[in-house]
Amino acid sequence: MSQARLTSCIPLPLEHKTLVNVIEKAKDWALMHGVGMRDKKHFNKDVIQIAPFVLLPSPFPRTEFDKAIELQPILNELMHKVAHDDCFLEHTLQNALQVDEFTASLYDIWVKVRNEGVTQPVSLGMLRSDIMLESRCPHTENQCAKHSPYCSWKQVEINSIASGFGHLGPVSREIQSYVLRQLGHGDLIKNMPENKALSGLCAGITEAYDLFGVPSAVILFVVEEVSYNICDQRFHEFEIAEKRPDIQIHRKTLNEIFEETHLNDKKQLILDGRQVAVVYYRSGYEPAQYPSSKEWDARLRVERSTAIKCPSIHYQLAGTKKVQQALASPGVLEQFMGGGAATSRVRDIFTGLYSLDFDETGERAVEMALADAEKFVLKPQREGGGNNVYGADVRDALLKMRHSRERAAYILMERILPPLVPGYVVRPGSPVPPPVVDLVSELGIFGVIIGTKDKICYNRQVGHMLRTKLADANEGGVAAGLGALDSPYLVDA
Repeated sequence: MSQARLTSCIPLPLEHKTLVNVIEKAKDWALMHGVGMRDKKHFNKDVIQIAPFVLLPSPFPRTEFDKAIELQPILNELMHKVAHDDCFLEHTLQNALQVDEFTASLYDIWVKVRNEGVTQPVSLGMLRSDIMLESRCPHTENQCAKHSPYCSWKQVEINSIASGFGHLGPVSREIQSYVLRQLGHGDLIKNMPENKALSGLCAGITEAYDLFGVPSAVILFVVEEVSYNICDQRFHEFEIAEKRPDIQIHRKTLNEIFEETHLNDKKQLILDGRQVAVVYYRSGYEPAQYPSSKEWDARLRVERSTAIKCPSIHYQLAGTKKVQQALASPGVLEQFMGGGAATSRVRDIFTGLYSLDFDETGERAVEMALADAEKFVLKPQREGGGNNVYGADVRDALLKMRHSRERAAYILMERILPPLVPGYVVRPGSPVPPPVVDLVSELGIFGVIIGTKDKICYNRQVGHMLRTKLADANEGGVAAGLGALDSPYLVDA
């Protein structure tokens, strides 16, 4: 049995002169349309470089794409219910809290706010469900090209904070459309699905703003001390400014929020004399973003306020890997969704997820991973990429912490084996032309949901993004320099 392959949308390799010419054009197009990031090695606020991108769109089964699109509102509602189930979150996270200081700090804020009374019952969820095709071809590698392997997708995770690439997802389609036209294949663009992620996500923010109901209020973006993924963040601001010029947006770090905001006697969050209506986090998802008590105090202040948060603290807790693993356990989905067809559809997208708690189930999971580490991924309660453990490192990590409570901060996930696709990856400073390489992709479906514990008033699927990486790479974060921007090319396989 070998890893399945899908065919590129046009025959590869391209002729040398054609390839060099189209890459030169595509790089200029990228820089002039916001397909860019700041250079981490030579940071300069006045300079951006192209973000890594795949030259041609990657094939993706049409039926599986449609299934993911249709299922996203159901997943939105599931996450909303999970985030508002206090008992479930307490029970699910109890072991991880003893060994994961970061998750425990988030949890402490949640407990404090609950104990004093939640001031703003409305939450804004801007979620991204990340999925990969699972395809194990029952043929040899030589035979594989002669068959059309059936691929179904499995969920990697749901991101509940700083779900990025609302701009870079749609603009990836545009740059690849430009490339296809330049190569004389403009007729293929019809197979690339429309992507309105940026406008859809920003519509969610303005919907929450209008629900807040104070015309003089402002929107606050919480950002890192140094923002490398600047285009993706700024285009959200530009979109809102164009559609709603009446709304003022501020960008502040957690430290600046500590220094420049306060709560008044009505628990309104005040910045420059004006109420904050919506707080949208593009930072705050990893420990390094809280270097001192000031950042934690700022997060608590925001959470105590009347502002609508994206995400509220309980939404961030609901997005932890431990919760993901618990939802895959027998009977748990039924607690939130009942036992109908929708529940079966959601359960079908789960790959194997296992607890590493100190009990019989956890011991079995450890033994299973030690016996065949290559089949698994070890995942901590973190967002942002670069945190997972793969392959032989899984065995080494488990042996080190087998008898330590540290292991309860992780979950074990069966590794998904996606189909291989040939393609070109264009990176800043890389040789031109690049070689044809084997790639694998991860699709993210965006969803927006707004509501209280008892009422959902807005629930949409709003777009998608595709990240692609070298087939032999473990992590695929574009901002981390490991993956590349891409978009799906739908095929009837």
